Amino acid sequence: MNPNVKLVRSLVQEIRRTSSEPNVKNNIMVEYILDQARSHKETSEVLCKAREELKNLAETYLCYLNSRRLCKEIHDRYTGKGERTIKETADLVGFKLPHDPK
Repeated sequence: MNPNVKLVRSLVQEIRRTSSEPNVKNNIMVEYILDQARSHKETSEVLCKAREELKNLAETYLCYLNSRRLCKEIHDRYTGKGERTIKETADLVGFKLPHDPK
């Protein structure tokens, strides 16, 4: 599979994970990404000056979207939700209580 196609698929998949809409075909970000990929299809072959520019930009956006999603998951998991039981706290940090089976 072409690495550029794989990169575009990864971007669309990451947008699908963060989007509230189930249908990403109507998403303006996906339309923009696909338009940019189509418009740079010929120029990346012909022009040597900016051959890797679109690929580097897409990889940067993919890293940003992935990091933002992971940061939100970590924040949601470890954010304070009031008082927790001792067992919940031990499970959260990976410890076992003395009376738990090993």
